[in-house]
Amino acid sequence: MAVWQNQHDRILYDAPQNHTFSLYLEGGTGTRRLDAGGISGHPGAICVMPEGCGSEWEITSPFRFVHLYLSDARLRASFAQAHDCDVRYLDMREATFADDPVLASALRRMAVAAVAKDVLLAEAGLADLIAGLSRHSPHLRGGLAPHLLRRIDDWIEANLDAVIHLDDLAGLAGLSGYHFHRMFQLSRGMPPHAWLTARRVRRAQDLLRGPMPIAQIADACGFSSQSHLTRVLRAHTGRTPAGYRALWHQPRHGSGSVQDLF
Repeated sequence: MAVWQNQHDRILYDAPQNHTFSLYLEGGTGTRRLDAGGISGHPGAICVMPEGCGSEWEITSPFRFVHLYLSDARLRASFAQAHDCDVRYLDMREATFADDPVLASALRRMAVAAVAKDVLLAEAGLADLIAGLSRHSPHLRGGLAPHLLRRIDDWIEANLDAVIHLDDLAGLAGLSGYHFHRMFQLSRGMPPHAWLTARRVRRAQDLLRGPMPIAQIADACGFSSQSHLTRVLRAHTGRTPAGYRALWHQPRHGSGSVQDLF
C-alpha cells in the first residue's frame, strides 16, 4: 500500500497485474478518468480497479490518496477465509469515484497505519475491507460443497505442523487427488499447495507477534527449517521472520509514507 500525492499529470494504466483499491483523502475534483467519460473525483471517493483493468487519468489539481494493491491470490484467499465461502461468490466489480462508507473507512484506517507504520492497524483495516467486499449468488457448477471446504480448512488448521499430502486432503472430500486438485482450485481460486502455504504464513505471522523462537515457529507451522520459513515469508511479505517481528514490535508512532507495509 502507499499514500500518494500528485498534481498536473496524466497517467495510463495498461493491464495492471494487481487489484487496486483507492480512496481520495484530500482533493480529487481535478482528477478525471478519461476512458470513462471524463468523470471527476471528490474527497472520500472510492475507486476499485480489478486486475487487468486498464484506465487513463488526467490530474489538473493537487490531491492525496491511498492505494492498496492486492494480488489475485491474496484477495481470493482472504475473501474465502473471511466469508467462509466459495471464492466464486466474490463480486469484484470495477468502480470509479464511488461512495462506499465501509471500504472508505477501511482504507482510511490503512492510510493512517501507513503513515504511523502501524502493522496492527493496517491488518485490521485490511480485514475490514475484505469483510466489506460484496458477494453475489451465482449458479455454481463443480467445485467443493461448503461443508467439505470447512472440513478441509479445519483439518489443515489442526495439522499445520505436520507434512500434509494431496491425498490427505482429497480423502476428506472422498475424491481422487487429481479431481480434488481441480475442484479445490475452482472453489478457492488457487491450488491446494498455495492455500496451505498461505495458511502456514498466516500462522507464522501470528506467532511472530509473540516471544516464541523463530526455529520453533518454523516447526509449529510445518516448515522444514528456519531457512525454509525465511524463504517463504520473504516471498509472501518481502520480509524475513526477524524483520517482520521487528516491524510488529516497533513503537506505533511515526510519520512519512510507507509502501509494502504488510
